[in-house]
Amino acid sequence: MTRLTHFDDSGQAHMVDVGGKAATARRAVAEGVIRMLPATFALVKDGGHKKGDVLGIARVAAIMAAKKTWDLIPLCHPIALTRLAVEFELLDAESAVRIAATAECMGQTGVEMEALTAVNVGLLTIYDMCKAVDRGMEITGVRLLEKDGGKSGRWRA
Repeated sequence: MTRLTHFDDSGQAHMVDVGGKAATARRAVAEGVIRMLPATFALVKDGGHKKGDVLGIARVAAIMAAKKTWDLIPLCHPIALTRLAVEFELLDAESAVRIAATAECMGQTGVEMEALTAVNVGLLTIYDMCKAVDRGMEITGVRLLEKDGGKSGRWRA
């Protein structure tokens, strides 16, 4: 098994040194789903929520969060993202919203954490905006779908 890179030989946590790595194009895609009551889903879908455009606000929150990942996750490097795209899919049959985030950069380390952070904060924003009408919403299926770039190349779930 490969050893964990965020620990030194004595077991102490440290930020991985990426200084000697070449800058390459990096890309990561993550997804997650939030399930809700049909009435809540209708408010989100139809834009009838009194707090405003739930998905529009969730998109902005996801983008902002991705840019602050290094502030939230202690051993993440600050990364100059070149692109962060957030897409929503309305799953009518499930009364659910799927969010997918794609993060890209030209850098020395990957952007998986930025994509995952965007998805999580986007989903939490939907929850926050809708909790007054539905406290039983369920966030599920948050995962990395693919990553590309760097020494390890391409990976897909």
